[in-house]
Amino acid sequence: MAAETPRPETVDQMIRVDHAGEYGAARIYAGQLAVMGGRSPVAPAIGRMRAQEARHLAVFDDLVVRRRVRPTALHPLWHVAGYLLGVGTALIGPEAAMACTVAVETEIDRHYQAQRDALAAAGDVDAELAGHIEDFQAEEVEHRDTAAEMGGSGYPVMSALIRAGCRAAIAATKRV
Repeated sequence: MAAETPRPETVDQMIRVDHAGEYGAARIYAGQLAVMGGRSPVAPAIGRMRAQEARHLAVFDDLVVRRRVRPTALHPLWHVAGYLLGVGTALIGPEAAMACTVAVETEIDRHYQAQRDALAAAGDVDAELAGHIEDFQAEEVEHRDTAAEMGGSGYPVMSALIRAGCRAAIAATKRV
């Protein structure tokens, strides 16, 4: 059975979800840095990750406007939830902040791969979006691996909850 070509609504949905996800990631890092400032040994790495997320968000901001994609109505929730997740994990400590990054970026890697697979199966339906997703996925994997190297492999229960929260956020943002 041949794969269906993604309809414009599906591409719009990808942009909407990715826009919200990049915004949420930027808010997580903002919350972590608000607690840690420059005092933590992981703060420089978080600052670099935050700068990359800001670049990703700027691209999706542009795509939302240029392609007239409806942003998620959940944006205010992701504003607060992302920041609180960042603050909460940073208050636990640098390793918990890194475990948060490992958990989030693991789910984002899976999410971006599923989008790449769907776009590839459809052929050259949206080369611009596919290119952005490929580039950003590589940076998200880099964030995950950096965080793991910096002590983010602990906190299995917290990590499982964060991963489940990411999956729920993706599912909700697709619809709302």
